[in-house]
Amino acid sequence: MKVFVTTALTIDLESEAWECAHCGHELGPARDSYKRGLLVRERDPAEVHAPILDPARYAFTFAPDPAWCRLLEYCCPHCGHLAEVEYLPPGHPPAHDIELDIDALKAQWAAREEQTEPSLGPDFTPPPHHHH
Repeated sequence: MKVFVTTALTIDLESEAWECAHCGHELGPARDSYKRGLLVRERDPAEVHAPILDPARYAFTFAPDPAWCRLLEYCCPHCGHLAEVEYLPPGHPPAHDIELDIDALKAQWAAREEQTEPSLGPDFTPPPHHHH
C-alpha cells in the first residue's frame, strides 16, 4: 500500500521505500531521509525572488542575500517533479524534516483503504461573522 506523506512523496509500506508521488519512482528507504534519493539544485535566491529595488543604488533590495541564504530545490531524478524547496544558511546541511515511525504507520494503515491522491483536508470555511 502506498501512503501519501506530502503531495509529492509517498511511502510504499510493503517495500518500505520513499517514492515520487508523480511518477512512482523509488527514492530510497523510508527509514532514511527522502532527500537522499532526490536530485538537488542550489539556486541563487535572486532568481526566484527578484530584487524590488535597484541593487546598484540600494544595499537592501528585498531579495534574499546569497551570503546569508541559499535555496535548494529537490526533484525526482526520474521525472524531474519538484518535491521540496528549502531555504538554509550557507554551509548548513539539508534539513532532516520528515522522520516517521514506519511500524506505527503500517499499523495505522492496516485497516484503511489506499488513497489514489493526497488528502488535503476540507475546503476552508470561515466561521460565521457575529455582530456585537
